[in-house]
Amino acid sequence: MKILVIDTALGACTVGVFEDDRPLAVRSEPMVKGHSERIGGFVRDVVAEAGEAQGGFEALDRIGVTVGPGSFTGLRVGLAFAQGLGAALGIPVVGVSTLAALARSKPPEPTGSMGVAAAIDARRGQVYLQTFHDGLADEPAQALSVDAACALLVKSPDRFAWSLVGSGAPLIVDTLPRLWPMTSTLSREATGPIANPTAEALAALTLAADPIDHPPSPLYLRAPDATPPTRLPGQARPPRQQT
Repeated sequence: MKILVIDTALGACTVGVFEDDRPLAVRSEPMVKGHSERIGGFVRDVVAEAGEAQGGFEALDRIGVTVGPGSFTGLRVGLAFAQGLGAALGIPVVGVSTLAALARSKPPEPTGSMGVAAAIDARRGQVYLQTFHDGLADEPAQALSVDAACALLVKSPDRFAWSLVGSGAPLIVDTLPRLWPMTSTLSREATGPIANPTAEALAALTLAADPIDHPPSPLYLRAPDATPPTRLPGQARPPRQQT
């Protein structure tokens, strides 16, 4: 199966073409903004590099795209592009959890028994958190305060044996010793450098997913920071109530 994967949910724009689990072409560039300006060119380039002689866009069987949690703007860019391309090509589009992709991006531990905690910095003192064992989620993704996320990890049977990934991992590493001094030996290096999903992880999850059970629908764990206006442009302000 030939697939295209797309990730614009966090701090990078990543696209890749895979033949099953074999990468044919991958582009990834760190960026906080500007995904909409780069994604089209990236997709064009990876499809061309994968081989126009092999069918180009028409040879794709499936598209995988991250659905969140992540940046509201970034998610909309990736989802809109993936759904539009999927509709044009007549192929299914699979939604991939950003947290699951982060967890899958972590190289396997030698023992194979350590749990993986994927944490994304959600700002305002919060993280998006989900834990995994053997590639399977332990519970649904949650938006938690950093303190609550630390408490959840410490109260689990794994306690301090978690392998941490994602941009929220340093927040947890810094907070744990304050709440539980016995965790002071947990170092920042234990989190690893993984802040964005790898194209290989996205491909593995896209191949394994059932399109019916994993639609390309955004996963929002909290309301957006922006609020709708209380009046239309040019509309008069309502009279102030007399007291």
